[in-house]
Amino acid sequence: MPKGYWVSVYPAISDPEGLTAYNELAGLAVRAGGGRVLSNFGRVAAHEAGITERVVLIEFDSFEQAVAAYESEAYQKALVALPDGFERDFRIVEGID
Repeated sequence: MPKGYWVSVYPAISDPEGLTAYNELAGLAVRAGGGRVLSNFGRVAAHEAGITERVVLIEFDSFEQAVAAYESEAYQKALVALPDGFERDFRIVEGID
């Protein structure tokens, strides 16, 4: 069964402290949903239209598990904690078996 991944790219982070509440709640939700953080705050080599700001990659045992974790009550509470005007490109993608 192919794994599922959350991929988040943050075009710009003007107030990193503003993400504290979200990060705490999201971390709990990800772990509860069976997710494993593979990349967070690491180095980025951007090419073409790439962005060198923060990229987060989280792995789940399946695509369905990744979707369920996003839709969970715990993660929805984390989303409410994102600061106003905050921008990111978030996707759930299916891996290759």
